[in-house]
Amino acid sequence: MTGGGLILVVEDSEEDTEAIQRALSRSHPLLDLEFAPRSEDVLPRLLDPAARTPDLVLLDLNMPGIGGLALLSSLRAHTACASLTVVVFTSSTASAEEDACAAAGADSYIYKPVNFELFQTVLRGAVDFWLPRAADSTVTAAPPAAPPA
Repeated sequence: MTGGGLILVVEDSEEDTEAIQRALSRSHPLLDLEFAPRSEDVLPRLLDPAARTPDLVLLDLNMPGIGGLALLSSLRAHTACASLTVVVFTSSTASAEEDACAAAGADSYIYKPVNFELFQTVLRGAVDFWLPRAADSTVTAAPPAAPPA
């Protein structure tokens, strides 16, 4: 998928923010990216009726203040945020954290590779996989057109 959409990236690392922006600007130039460097700002932003609802939330786990897992649990507890597609995109490889994220309602758990080419490939794959699913959950598809006779 190379079309538009909005991704809310919850990430405190400037290096990772820059890498995500560079990677997605190359593979998905029509995407709108919004960055939230503080978890505390995310829930009020998502509950703001005047703000655009993101099609996908990329969530880092290791955040100062409210951690990513606590934020994920808060999102799933609010009716307005419960159906958001949330992909945990983190440097943590701990299976216990992955299990905790799955139990808290993460749609996916993806490890951030250190190598930029692999980082870009993994991120592109996640966006290509999850963005269409997020759009499909909010739009009823028309029946397929009949093939020409």
